[in-house]
Amino acid sequence: MTSTVAAIDCGTNSTRLLIARGSDEGGMETLEREMVITRLGAGVHATGALNPMAIERTLDALRRFRAPIDRHGVERVRVSATSAARDARNREELFGGAEEVLGVRPELLSGREEARLSFLGAVAELDPAEGPFLVVDIGGGSTEFAVGFGGEPDGAVSVDMGCVRLTEQYLRGDPPRPEELSAVLSVVEAYLDDVVREVPQTREASLMVGLAGTVTTVAAVELGLARYDRRLIHHFRLTRAAAEDVFRTLATEARADRIHNPGLEEARADVIVGGCCVLVAVLRYFELDACLVSEADILDGLARSLLFQPRS
Repeated sequence: MTSTVAAIDCGTNSTRLLIARGSDEGGMETLEREMVITRLGAGVHATGALNPMAIERTLDALRRFRAPIDRHGVERVRVSATSAARDARNREELFGGAEEVLGVRPELLSGREEARLSFLGAVAELDPAEGPFLVVDIGGGSTEFAVGFGGEPDGAVSVDMGCVRLTEQYLRGDPPRPEELSAVLSVVEAYLDDVVREVPQTREASLMVGLAGTVTTVAAVELGLARYDRRLIHHFRLTRAAAEDVFRTLATEARADRIHNPGLEEARADVIVGGCCVLVAVLRYFELDACLVSEADILDGLARSLLFQPRS
């Protein structure tokens, strides 16, 4: 007996949809994926509130998602809200609007639960013998770390650094000034000290698995993809040397020049350098030679929770 479910993630930088079908044998087939950059978290760090225009952009994305949800006859929907909503005092404005559109109220995930779900989604297709895996989900407002061999992670933590948050706080030059980049890298390193104190097992990981738009974009730029191709990105081995090279290129270009790099979506061009700072700092800090790029992430974890966990 098969079931069709939808998972939606209202993130700080983008709003994303996964529609999947499962079976009693534990398999999961992706039917549809969509992503819209909605920048829900724009200005949240400074104001403590979601901007009304950002809320409306996110609701517009959810309205767009209704068509494929209805078309595939989805039986259950799970909607998550993460860093931007955690920080915002007016998140109920988003939650109420989302419930009107979808008939389902978003869940405000803790950082630890976000890390857990990302891990569940990312490692489902991996061989536990290759672990322990360090799953790193670089978001707009936060970055999640989870470590383990498969199934439930052995440890998970979330820290308040992400491509949008770091850009708004530190990267004001176009291109960013060297001292701005140095400041971000130092801040990220300090957060990584916190990660290791909280979850010492992160030091023992054999393989880093990198998730979300920063990582997939760096991989796409490295591959020179004029058109995004998930098949080429998913499980691509991005070396540390390649990540450093893409970082140097993007960080030294003004936005007007940066957008011409094949693989870089224009809507992400203003925050990609902040995300690159996190990516290269993690690779340096943990002395990793590469990371495995994964298109399976928190959306897959949310979908699996609907398909393979008992109904409450």
